[in-house]
Amino acid sequence: MSDPMRPRASLRTAVVWEVLKDALDRRVKATGRESLDVLDTGGGSGNFAVPVAGLGHRVTVVDPSPNALFALERRAAEAGVADRVKGVQGDAHGLFDVVERGGYDAVLCHGVLEYVDHPAEGVRNVVDALRPEGVLSLLAAGLGGAVIARALAGHFKEARHALADPDGRWGEGDPVPHRFTAEQLTALVEGAGLRVGAVHGVRVFADLVPGVLVDTEPGALEALLKLEEAAAELAAFHSVATQLHVLGETRGADEG
Repeated sequence: MSDPMRPRASLRTAVVWEVLKDALDRRVKATGRESLDVLDTGGGSGNFAVPVAGLGHRVTVVDPSPNALFALERRAAEAGVADRVKGVQGDAHGLFDVVERGGYDAVLCHGVLEYVDHPAEGVRNVVDALRPEGVLSLLAAGLGGAVIARALAGHFKEARHALADPDGRWGEGDPVPHRFTAEQLTALVEGAGLRVGAVHGVRVFADLVPGVLVDTEPGALEALLKLEEAAAELAAFHSVATQLHVLGETRGADEG
């Protein structure tokens, strides 16, 4: 299967995909099983679930949207992985109404934590879906990226408001209920009993660079991807990333 994260949209997902793929490969080696059980909470139409299934793993996607799950089913069929992808309607709050507690080698929680009422409870909930040896891939909105975006748009009061707001919101019209710093996300992961394996900044530059430049300049997309990958691991850039990715590992996985 060709790398699913190389088109224009890869600017938003390439870093996370590489980290996730490496984590899954390590779990395969540690367990001795070629196929893992993966849970994708809020996985929508399968941006990650379908490529993960393409690696040979069994993926359960939980999402509240019937339309997204229909798109997931179609996408999985087109990719030839329909037998390894299952969509279930539900949400993070009532997760164990629809999936098994402690039944997964890896859990993806991408773009979910921003929208739950109690982020700490949300993280504990998805961690409870992991087996004693497992990994959590957590992707959430970064505070710094939003502040920079508002400032560059000329909304300086909103940018300052987001800096002081406990939820990282720039005002009443902000559609995102919660934003996080890297320190806040790692604290949530550790508070749920996991060890933090890695922290990456996502979309450090991608949202700031004019799309026309990336689309028309020869080699610009690939060069920007490499820049994103190089900056992602550097703590100095975590504070300005649009999103933050934290890889959490159970104590059992750490010993495995």
